[in-house]
Amino acid sequence: MKAQHIPEKPRQGWLSTLDMRTAVGRDMRGRYAEVCGDLGGEDALSYAQRSLVERALWLEYWIAQQERALAEGAEVDMGRLTQAGNSLLGLFRTLGLERRQRDVTSLSDYIAKRGAG
Repeated sequence: MKAQHIPEKPRQGWLSTLDMRTAVGRDMRGRYAEVCGDLGGEDALSYAQRSLVERALWLEYWIAQQERALAEGAEVDMGRLTQAGNSLLGLFRTLGLERRQRDVTSLSDYIAKRGAG
């Protein structure tokens, strides 16, 4: 059975355990696709990059939960929140903050390649 919620603690492959029929599953799938797209497409990413994307998404979600709790007047550990924000920034800097163009074969190159094969 697929998970309905983000896990309390990050673990490898958590994203693939989410039920994509839920709002949180669809949201995380969309965010994953968007980050991978900004980096040139999932197929252009190494295992390490995909792993960092997954970790960044979990951390971003956790930060949003903490900010929501703070806005509702709950006690939040500001040290942990600050550290999480710095960690997220570090992950995004490692992955790259600038969008990268996806490597796309032109139609003429595709036709030429098909004709040569």
